[in-house]
Amino acid sequence: MRIAILIYSLAGGGAERVVSYLLPFLKEKGYEVHLILMNNTIKYDIPSDIDIHYIENSEGNESGFLKLLKLPILAFKYSKLLKKLDITHSFAMLTRASYINVLSRYFTSKKFKLIISERSHPSMQYGYGNLQSKINNWLIKSLYPKADKIICNSRGNGEDLINNYKIPRKKIIVINNPIDIEKIDSIKMDKTIFNKGVLNLVTIGRMDTGKNHEILIRAIEDFPNVHLYILGNGVLRDHLENLVGEKNLNNRVTFLGFDNNPFKYLKAADLFVFGSNHEGFPNVLLEAMCCGLPILSTNCKSGPDEIMELTTPLSDDIMLTNYGVLTPVGNLELYKKALAYCIKNPAFLEICKENGANRIKDFEREPILELYTTHILA
Repeated sequence: MRIAILIYSLAGGGAERVVSYLLPFLKEKGYEVHLILMNNTIKYDIPSDIDIHYIENSEGNESGFLKLLKLPILAFKYSKLLKKLDITHSFAMLTRASYINVLSRYFTSKKFKLIISERSHPSMQYGYGNLQSKINNWLIKSLYPKADKIICNSRGNGEDLINNYKIPRKKIIVINNPIDIEKIDSIKMDKTIFNKGVLNLVTIGRMDTGKNHEILIRAIEDFPNVHLYILGNGVLRDHLENLVGEKNLNNRVTFLGFDNNPFKYLKAADLFVFGSNHEGFPNVLLEAMCCGLPILSTNCKSGPDEIMELTTPLSDDIMLTNYGVLTPVGNLELYKKALAYCIKNPAFLEICKENGANRIKDFEREPILELYTTHILA
C-alpha cells in the first residue's frame, strides 16, 4: 500500500502535529508514505527518509479569492502526482487540502481510497455570513459527501457535518487527537521566564479572530498579580501588541512567538487559558493537561467540554469540571469571574492537576494512531 498525506504545510498547529506523528508510525509499519505539501514550512520533526513532494510552494498570505481560483489547478497537479506515485490511499488534513483531495478524482481515472479529515467546527468557522464563508459552506456541502471517509477529531464537529451539511453519518469516523505522553514527560520545565509571586498564565494558538486572544488580554486587566504568556504567531499579532500597549499591560503580557517545544513553559506555569470562539478538538488543551496544568477555557464548539468531561448542563455562567473551568464563548465578564475563581481557589487547581494526569491517558498516542491506520487503510 502506498499512502499520500496531503496538508498545506507543517507549520505549527494541531493537525500538523498529528501528521508528524503519523508519518513515522506508518513508516515503521512498513507502508510506503509520501508527504504532499503546498508550502515548504516544516516546524515539526519528521523522519529524514520520508519522501516530500510539493504541488506548489505558495506564500502563506494569499487571498481567499486566489486560493479559490487555484483549487482546480492544484487538484489537477495532485491527481497527476497520485498517478505517478501509484498511490492507493490518499489522506488529506484540513479543509483546503480536503477540497483538493476530492477534486483530484475528477482529473484521473486512477482508483484510490479517498479520506479527508475535518479539524474544525465548520458551521462556526464559516458562520460569519461573508462571501468567503458562503463559498466554503457550499464547497463542504458539495465535495465532502464524495469522500470515502471523513475523520473528525471530535464528536462535535462530526455532528456538525451531519446536521448542517447533510453528510451521511456512515462516512463519519471520530478519532480524537493523540498526545505523545512519553515525550512530553521527558521534557524539563523552564522557569526562567516566569515571575515569582504572581499567577503565571500560558496560552498557545495562532493569532487570528477565531482564537480570540483579545479576551485573555482584556480579562487580566483587573488582576494585577497575573501575568499572561502567549505562544504563537499570526496576522493579529500587531493588533494584540497594540492592545497590550493601550491597556498599559506591557509588563504583564509577554509574546513568546512560536516554539516547537512549548511544554518546557507549560510545565512551569500555573494555569492554561484559552479563549477560542470555535475549534475542532484543541490539541493545546491536551498538551496543557499532560503538563499538569489546570485549564480555564471558553466552551467553544467543539472539543473543550469533551476533553474536560463537562457533566453539568450547559450554562450561561461559569461551569466547573474536574479539570478546570469552562465559560460561555466571548463573554468577558464571565471569563473574569472564572479567573477570579481560580485565583481564590488554589486547592481546586491542585485537584484539577491530579485529575488531568489520569484523564490524559485516554489520549495516548499509539492507540489513537492505530485507529488512524485502521480507518485510513480499511
